[in-house]
Amino acid sequence: MAGFLVVWAGQIVSILASGMSGFALTIWMFQQTRSATAMGLMQVAYILPFLLLSPIAGVMVDRYNRKLMMMVSDLAAVTATAGILILQALGALEFWHLYISAVIFGLGNTFQWPAYSAAISTMIPKEQYGRANGLMSLMEAGPGVLSPILAGALLPLIGLTGLLTIDVVTFFIAIGALMFVHVPQPEKTVEGQKESGNIWREAAYGFKYIFQRPSLLGLQMVFFFSNLFSGMAWTVFAPMILLRTHDNSIVLGSVNSAAAIGAVAGGLIMSAWGGFKKRTHGVLGGWIWVGVFTALFGFGLGPTWWIPVIVLHEMIGPLINTSNQSIWQAKVAPDLQGRVFSARRLIAWFTNPISPVLAGLLADKWLEPAMTSGTTTLARLFGGWVGTEPGAGMSLLLIFAGLGPILVGVTGYFLRPIREAESILPDHDTLEKVVEPA
Repeated sequence: MAGFLVVWAGQIVSILASGMSGFALTIWMFQQTRSATAMGLMQVAYILPFLLLSPIAGVMVDRYNRKLMMMVSDLAAVTATAGILILQALGALEFWHLYISAVIFGLGNTFQWPAYSAAISTMIPKEQYGRANGLMSLMEAGPGVLSPILAGALLPLIGLTGLLTIDVVTFFIAIGALMFVHVPQPEKTVEGQKESGNIWREAAYGFKYIFQRPSLLGLQMVFFFSNLFSGMAWTVFAPMILLRTHDNSIVLGSVNSAAAIGAVAGGLIMSAWGGFKKRTHGVLGGWIWVGVFTALFGFGLGPTWWIPVIVLHEMIGPLINTSNQSIWQAKVAPDLQGRVFSARRLIAWFTNPISPVLAGLLADKWLEPAMTSGTTTLARLFGGWVGTEPGAGMSLLLIFAGLGPILVGVTGYFLRPIREAESILPDHDTLEKVVEPA
């Protein structure tokens, strides 16, 4: 674990600094544009490169040195940040420059997740996958608690230029940590060498590999449908709170901070514990837990209910993701993981543009008007649960969206390929290796 911890420490410092500069740039951009649409286009600029290039990035992770691929993601990020820093220092920064930087960040992230996930499989023994992935969850959640606080404190003192400078410096700390750590290349397996040679055929093989294995496909469908319902809930999360509290941003900020604290607590627990021995319990039971607390959140009318519920809701996220990641790392041959993991994430992220549209239409066009009128059948049936004030329709959507992950998790327990995935699929260290010529 020593080498992994060095890389992890370098990354968490860099991510913390990036969160600080991202917080400051969000404020700066909104001040320039006063447009939510302009802000939303940032996410589009970030995710499009991932969706388009993810399969190719997976092939490159498998073909080339994984440490190099990890460095590529950091180099892309530092290039984008350095460009913004120079423009800001020269007084020439305009909001559209951030779209270009978002594209570059998206390109780098296309390599980052499959490269880091696959590297864990070769750096540490499989018995430690749970703890390592718990630390990775902590790395994702921890900066979300500290970055806004530190950025808010430092911004008046050193300005946007100072925060961007810190961000650039910490990228080189992350790259330096990688340079001093050995990241072993995976052994070649017979399975991993199938359909090699043509980059497009190799990219498609990541999807083919998943669809040929009912247990892996079943696990992926658990995430696909659960993410769909959870994405709908997350879409109305902030609007519901604001409507219920008459646009009280302090309450919204408090609930968001509580969510981040819950995620950090969950990451710490997983780092020490490692999760259930049978990891499918972490996946299926975890999603049932998420569904229950999503529905409970919808019943709340104020922060005294919302805050403890969201903490318990977010604490379970690291258990779900760590358990699932550990299964895939143990079962998929390391020389295939770049392609397979990229395909995995592309399938999971496919719901990202669907959930917000579906939730927005349901809330704005049907549930909110029906509930707030107080006279519809829907209002008479559920008004006693969530009331008929503004936000009641969104609360009802949260309750219904919570039922989705519960149903998905329970269904998974009834399907043997999902429930017994770990015993059905062989571990990658039992697969036939390629014999190199003497």
